[in-house]
Amino acid sequence: MDVTERLSFFPSLYRVVEYPKVGMWMLYITILLLSILVFKLGFAKKLPILKSAVIYLFLALGCTVLTFLGIFLPVAEGLVVASLILIIYKIRLYQSKKQEAEEVK
Repeated sequence: MDVTERLSFFPSLYRVVEYPKVGMWMLYITILLLSILVFKLGFAKKLPILKSAVIYLFLALGCTVLTFLGIFLPVAEGLVVASLILIIYKIRLYQSKKQEAEEVK
């Protein structure tokens, strides 16, 4: 079995086997951006700037590990699904709050 057959979608899209340095950086940036999006949509609260910086620093460090796992496991794909679910949830929450406000008037 060839290694390229075992890659998940994003590593095969970024051609990690053919261009390892660029492909891994692109995979890392993808996972980092998706992790930040999921964090902002699902878990982030208003924090002072220094606490936010510490959280994002540890998020970036954790994404390093996730990048290596994401070569053969669907880490980025799972983050895409999680972000889509959270986006749908936020839209529905906004619509229900808007509808509630209209009913009160």
